[in-house]
Amino acid sequence: MNGAGERVNQGDFGFEERMRELLAEDAYTIQPSSAPYPAIRRRGLAERRRRVAMTGAALMTLAAVPVGAYAVAGGNGERGADTAAPKPSVSAPHSPAGSPRATAGGTAAGPAQPATGGQLLDGITFAQAADALKKCLAAEGGPPGSAADLGEAENYRIILAIKSTGDSNAPGDGIYVTAVEKRSTGRWVVCSIKDGVASGISAGTIDTGVPGTGPVVVDSNGEQLYQQSFMDKGRWKLPFRWGMIGTVEASVAKVTVSYGDGGPVTAALDHGWFAVAGLLNQQVTLAPHVKGYDGSGKLVYDSDQDGTYQRTLP
Repeated sequence: MNGAGERVNQGDFGFEERMRELLAEDAYTIQPSSAPYPAIRRRGLAERRRRVAMTGAALMTLAAVPVGAYAVAGGNGERGADTAAPKPSVSAPHSPAGSPRATAGGTAAGPAQPATGGQLLDGITFAQAADALKKCLAAEGGPPGSAADLGEAENYRIILAIKSTGDSNAPGDGIYVTAVEKRSTGRWVVCSIKDGVASGISAGTIDTGVPGTGPVVVDSNGEQLYQQSFMDKGRWKLPFRWGMIGTVEASVAKVTVSYGDGGPVTAALDHGWFAVAGLLNQQVTLAPHVKGYDGSGKLVYDSDQDGTYQRTLP
């Protein structure tokens, strides 16, 4: 019995030894397959390049969006609030309506020049004024046919360019360029440029068909040219370069404007418009006083007698 049991134990021991040998041999041949590192690395590098490209495109899109803009007016001279409001961000390239078209010669068409050199003040050249207008129309113009579609620079005539004074509502000095549409009676835009960048544009239309209007119509919606923010009432920055525009009938031969303590300034007459500018050296509560004369020197318009003109500043 002991012999039989001994043989069985020896057989078991031999089986176990054989299994240990087989397992030891398989430990070198049976192993998990290695990870495809080169393929994973290539895929990771490609994904990184794709993310970098997308980030760069996003930054370019953000850079094309203007920081802020004045509210763009609708027809009939109506205008939005004076407060500069941010424009909605856009992800698509700007509409072609906002950028100047190229002419056959390869250069961008531009606006017409003012009738007199005296309409470009404070060292602003016509080239600078034209470039400012193009920048504003490109940055602020809306899609073709929309209410915010301001058209192309070539459709305008620049009638006034002056320096602008920053206030509590719109900090930072710059320049104002005022232009009027050559083919649309009464339509105007005032472009604001600061540090060479378009910072806003306002627009409107002077409606000469309103009952009670005379041979001279002052644009009461272009008040940013001749007043600082109502938040700074009584403490304007002085001296202050002011400007004013309006329309005139063909019978009007002369327009003068008095503002504050300064004497009357004779306006330039330019294709049915008047444009004038001066320097203010005192705090004021009354708007500029406008007078118009016919060819014989007869007074045909006085803003003090105009019920549509706002004589008191807000």
